[in-house]
Amino acid sequence: MKSDADKPQSGGRLVVLGSAGLTEGFSLIGAEIHADADAAKVEEVLGQLVRDGSEALVLLESSLAHAGGHWLNRLRNEGGRIVVTELPSLSTPRDYAPAVDEVVRAVLGPEALK
Repeated sequence: MKSDADKPQSGGRLVVLGSAGLTEGFSLIGAEIHADADAAKVEEVLGQLVRDGSEALVLLESSLAHAGGHWLNRLRNEGGRIVVTELPSLSTPRDYAPAVDEVVRAVLGPEALK
């Protein structure tokens, strides 16, 4: 599937990286998709967003969100005009646990989310 990176954008960008099955649905709402992306592609896209001065919401499939990397770590720590969040994998949605769950348990106790 072709990437939509060359489409002109107005305002903020919605960028989705992950498996083809996951990203395909987002293409229907006009998101810039990067199907079957790997950690190197995530770093490439994030670095380009920073260099372009873009405002963006970046959605990463869970496995990519945990891969780490210079730009991914930097943007998560900085906040600002590029917001990075994660999506559960289509193949294992029941295994997904948002990162905030651990923070909630640490603050409110282990039974907080039951």
